[in-house]
Amino acid sequence: MLRELALHILDIAENSLNAGATLVTIEVIEDARADRLTLRVADNGRGMDAELARRVADPFTTTRTTRRVGLGLPFLKQAAEQCNGSLAIDSAQGVGTTITATFQYSHIDRMPLGDLSGTILSLAVGYPQADFVFRREIGDKRLEIDTRPIKAELGSVALSEPSVIKFLKEMLE
Repeated sequence: MLRELALHILDIAENSLNAGATLVTIEVIEDARADRLTLRVADNGRGMDAELARRVADPFTTTRTTRRVGLGLPFLKQAAEQCNGSLAIDSAQGVGTTITATFQYSHIDRMPLGDLSGTILSLAVGYPQADFVFRREIGDKRLEIDTRPIKAELGSVALSEPSVIKFLKEMLE
């Protein structure tokens, strides 16, 4: 079982990329006043038909050929529900998929967010063929990082260049 929410985000984003997504949007919204934590990963991948979208949170439903169980979404659903939250899946073939998990922010059993900046940095550097938008809200503070204008500004310089990695890491942290 994944022990931090950043690893769930990584798992979902990698599934998005495996489904042909070229743009993945990741949102983490911490709203202490409403006692809610919301994680959302949206992509423009190939999406799922309604039947698969209904069954995808079942551990014995997977599209992978390397194993017969898919545990990422079932574990996330269980973790959210144990913290007075929920998991929602909105998907359409040819359009993409949005996974939204909500948690009671103050719940004693809510797993920690973990290394969000490392997760986002790993995705941006490890999947140069895709673009990522990362939005983080903590109360009234908001951060948005979009790799598309960054890549445009860098031109032929890759995100994997050490100085670019350092810049991105500082921005994310």
